[in-house]
Amino acid sequence: AAATPAIAHAAEAAGLPPLVASFGPAQLDKAILDALTRHHGVSIFEAARTNLFDLTTALTPDLEGFDMDAFLANLSPQPVIAARHTVGMVDPITSADIADGARVDDGLPETLEEVIRATNVDHFKLKVGGNVEADIARLSAIAGVLDKLPTRYRATLDGNEQYATVDGIAALWDAMEETPALERLRGSILFIEQPIARAKAFSEDVSSLSNRKPIEIDESDGTLDAFVEAKALGYQGVSSKSCKGFYKALLNKARCTKWNAEEGTNRYFMSAEDLTTQAGLAVQQDLALATLIGCTHVERNGHHYVNGLSAVSREEQEAFLSAHSDLYEDSHGAVRMSFFNGRIGIGSLDGPGFASGAMPDLEAMRRCHYTP
Repeated sequence: AAATPAIAHAAEAAGLPPLVASFGPAQLDKAILDALTRHHGVSIFEAARTNLFDLTTALTPDLEGFDMDAFLANLSPQPVIAARHTVGMVDPITSADIADGARVDDGLPETLEEVIRATNVDHFKLKVGGNVEADIARLSAIAGVLDKLPTRYRATLDGNEQYATVDGIAALWDAMEETPALERLRGSILFIEQPIARAKAFSEDVSSLSNRKPIEIDESDGTLDAFVEAKALGYQGVSSKSCKGFYKALLNKARCTKWNAEEGTNRYFMSAEDLTTQAGLAVQQDLALATLIGCTHVERNGHHYVNGLSAVSREEQEAFLSAHSDLYEDSHGAVRMSFFNGRIGIGSLDGPGFASGAMPDLEAMRRCHYTP
């Protein structure tokens, strides 16, 4: 709380957007939290329940009078969380989408169909690109796969800042309602994530669409009061990412709790989104934060982009596998995230420290040189 104003001022002077400026402090906060919880021999969950880090509303006047201690004491992290599989704009849906000779062939699933068969995932994050006709065509192809699932599936629609106005994204939703092939998929959509570019996201009221389908901010969540500003424009949700800050997520969750209690609804919500968090400390601490704020599913996409923990020493891989056997498996030549019936086991994160019973092999690390 003492550092935040100075960091914001320095970042502004350096021309850094608030969302970018939050990353460094977020990393430091996690390191300090790990030291604090290890010193006291408690988990991050117990630290939250007892407000060991002394979180207050000093920087959030809109929460003045809110009982932070009681709020934190009532948080209920769970030992399992559903993985929400990301379907990106260029991700293959079926084998027909992979050109001859373009397969990686490493034994891991490469298409949406294969991911479902391998993991039994039933939560999905579907990205759209800002062109209604093209988005409808792609969503229809995705629905052709998802609708084969014998049980109910859930999905979110990620606008990814691709639409210029609320009318643009509303036109997409109208087109989805007019497309019979999207009936089941449309009914599965929980919310729409940041459909409008951050430069214009707060320039108009979005209630005309958010009253039909909830909308949340993601990239526009750059400052501590961004969610308050978004709420006034009709947004109902805000994303959580470790890179935006541990305490910020808790404060936004407190806002949801306060606003819902005042209105007697469950209108305001948080989601857990990924920013290519990698196996090891990053993904574990992000998963811990997601379950701490009550999310029952979390976007996971970072594990697609690297080969598990293969970049670190075998000793480090074995250490993380031993400490978190519910979260990892040893397969295809490396320790990697494990999925069981579309879920991720995270019970082992409830131990001393910030969500890790193992530590990076510092001696095996290689120095990276950066030249601006």
